[in-house]
Amino acid sequence: MTARYYWGLHLGLIALLFAGHFVLPAYQHGNVARIMVLAVYAMGYNIAFGYTGLLSLGHAMFFGAGMYGMGLLSYHFDAGALPAMAAGIVAGVVLSLVVGLLALRTAGVSFMIVTLMFSQALAMTLVYFRDITRGDEGFVIPSATRRLWGMDLSDEAHRYLIAWALFSVVLIFTLWLVRHRWGRVFVALRENEERASLLGYDAFRTKLGALVISGTISALSGAAYALLFGYAGATFAGVQYSIFPLLWVLLGGAGTVLGPFVGALFMFYLIDLSSGVTDAYMLIAGVALVLLTLFLPHGLVGEVKRRLWRDLP
Repeated sequence: MTARYYWGLHLGLIALLFAGHFVLPAYQHGNVARIMVLAVYAMGYNIAFGYTGLLSLGHAMFFGAGMYGMGLLSYHFDAGALPAMAAGIVAGVVLSLVVGLLALRTAGVSFMIVTLMFSQALAMTLVYFRDITRGDEGFVIPSATRRLWGMDLSDEAHRYLIAWALFSVVLIFTLWLVRHRWGRVFVALRENEERASLLGYDAFRTKLGALVISGTISALSGAAYALLFGYAGATFAGVQYSIFPLLWVLLGGAGTVLGPFVGALFMFYLIDLSSGVTDAYMLIAGVALVLLTLFLPHGLVGEVKRRLWRDLP
């Protein structure tokens, strides 16, 4: 398949989501806006896990760093939306660089444990310094911060469009990255690190670059989530928010550009719809996830890639 087909598919999704702004009912409109922001988080995770093979169990620390970098600056210093967002992104870059320099000295299970411990350390720090962070209780982002270029981001229409713009930019960047030489080196390291090293690639620096890109995108998602939905809390830096992007990527298809969005969309509505039927909605969700894992082990988009379109990025 030529690049025209790749771009056509991904730009088609962007156009479809834009059209959704005009046709979706209010409840679904809000849901899709939230899913797009969370899908950005999953896309960031997918760069580390899906393309580079770095199985992190602590990615919530990057999401939380972006959220609190943005939120604390606005909450304590009444910063505007752009400076606060910039602070969240910088927090993600710095944290991912520091964690990468330390955690990438390990590999495999050790890497998983180290990232989990770093994430837990951040979560406990946020809880401990509750006078500053408000701990588990969290805090509401000031309304003055939630204005961008004259738009009130508490308004559902503006919130959807900003979420759509963010999702579109990250989706296009991800597609470009994985088709670029860097992305191909990421995959080479995932498949056979020793052989890639013998070909002259610096495995440590390449994996560090992948982790920094991944952490920065995840932090961007966290900052955007706080800005658009008006809340920051230590819960978002906990273990469950490290497991969520892993599930979304596995459900959608690790190592595919569209997989994180499809996985986030599927899991969000699986829980949303089953909760409307029974209080035991997590049981239904769990059974569905087990069945998908057994019969579609490569994920929804991953199975399409394996069976129908092997060149799908």
